[in-house]
Amino acid sequence: MMGMMLGVRTTVTLDDDVVAALHAVMRERGLSFKEALNSAVRSGLATINPAARPYQVTPFTAQINPGVDVARINRLLADWEDEEIVRKLELGK
Repeated sequence: MMGMMLGVRTTVTLDDDVVAALHAVMRERGLSFKEALNSAVRSGLATINPAARPYQVTPFTAQINPGVDVARINRLLADWEDEEIVRKLELGK
């Protein structure tokens, strides 16, 4: 059961620059080596795991130019969609 896991002990070989960066974080934040390493790994995983980050959308307000008949555009798009469905059915897709 993954949720009840208390921790895993493992041996990892870290590059010198990574160790130096971890020691700097330890000093700056008053963390233990374990805390600094876990924090760095979590941060790194969050950047490669989209599920770990909230998805953000920048809203955009679209404007329709004066004189444009939105109902006509919608009918045209519906007709094109119908034609595509018929085409795919004829191809057996």
